[in-house]
Amino acid sequence: MTSALVVGGNGFLGSHLVDRLSADGHEVVVFDRFSTPVPRYDTAGVRAIRGDLSDTEAVRAAMRGVDEVYHFVSPTTPATAAADPLADIRDGLPRSAALMQAAVDAEVGRLIFASSGGTIYGDQRVEAFSERDVPEPISPYAVGKLAVEGYLRYFRRTHGLDTIALRISNPYGYRQEGARGQGIIAIALHAVAAGRPITVFGDGSMVRDYIAVEDVAAGIAAIAGREHQHEVYNIGSGRGTSLTELLAVIERTTGRPVITESAAVPPSFVRRSVLDISRIVGEFGVVPTISLEDGVADVWRRSTQGQR
Repeated sequence: MTSALVVGGNGFLGSHLVDRLSADGHEVVVFDRFSTPVPRYDTAGVRAIRGDLSDTEAVRAAMRGVDEVYHFVSPTTPATAAADPLADIRDGLPRSAALMQAAVDAEVGRLIFASSGGTIYGDQRVEAFSERDVPEPISPYAVGKLAVEGYLRYFRRTHGLDTIALRISNPYGYRQEGARGQGIIAIALHAVAAGRPITVFGDGSMVRDYIAVEDVAAGIAAIAGREHQHEVYNIGSGRGTSLTELLAVIERTTGRPVITESAAVPPSFVRRSVLDISRIVGEFGVVPTISLEDGVADVWRRSTQGQR
């Protein structure tokens, strides 16, 4: 078992990773601003450190005695990065690089970064993107993620820091905040519950690779403390679903109509993004187990019952 520091461990992805790593017997420390009144993760007894990624000394102190660091903090979402294309350059990239330097200084064994498989490959005409495909990001959010991956490569080559970039497709699940515009499934379910419309860009034919957050956490936890052959891994379902198909699943699940408003497709939107997950499946035996239908039903049940 390993000791793991999850930076951003109170966020959507990070909190699920904390729960999974803890359930698997790893010792977990959470570093986060903790903007919620109570922790979002369920595991009791986790050591929690309140702090900001910009506080390099606090980050370095949190890393003492840690085997692995999970970098799950992002200053932007695809939407906020599009609204302010300089945000990642100003805030995200410097703090990510400083985090890597702190890991080197603290002699951490490994740093694992949550990248974006849903955006980083761009708008290429590929049925399913593999890690061997050259990224062609077309949005500020994706450019920022690829830049962080570049710094991972730099610190690996110059300082010997063991690094892994996880290109995660389109995760969804409970704790995702649809009211704050986080994730189309959460947004749509929140809108359905409130009887409000959602915005559909284009004709609904955009295809995404949706994966339940529990499957994401299981895939990451399978790597914890184990030797790895590659520096980049896709994490997704390996299955493409159009927005029209997704909204049909939501209507069947909720028994309510999804009210839509049409808008033009932004130039930075990717029309199709599906991930080839054969690398992580072959190396670690990680196979997603939650279908889109079951995953959406679980989120809807939890939201209507007021569960976190």
